[in-house]
Amino acid sequence: MDQRTNRKELRHDRHTVSLLTDHMVFAPKYRGKILTGEVAMITEGILCKTCKELDIEIIEIAVNPDHVHLFFKYPPKFSLRFIAKRLKGRTSRILRKEFPHLKEFL
Repeated sequence: MDQRTNRKELRHDRHTVSLLTDHMVFAPKYRGKILTGEVAMITEGILCKTCKELDIEIIEIAVNPDHVHLFFKYPPKFSLRFIAKRLKGRTSRILRKEFPHLKEFL
């Protein structure tokens, strides 16, 4: 174990000990600068709520006008593919419903 890793950071489950982290970057279609104002706030809220439901701990999140940075810890029961699909799918679905004019970018 790396000395920089604190034991408190490790995730202890029934039969495993893990420390899985990842940095994902999501961008809207055509890298459109649509994540501003209310859209940015709602996007961050959706991502935080979805991560909480999946038992994913957000270390850092940054919503920029044309992309989102998400650094998080996740349980070993989920693959990164599953996490990305769930986060992007739910965010896109809710934003398209709330802001129909953004449909061409989502």
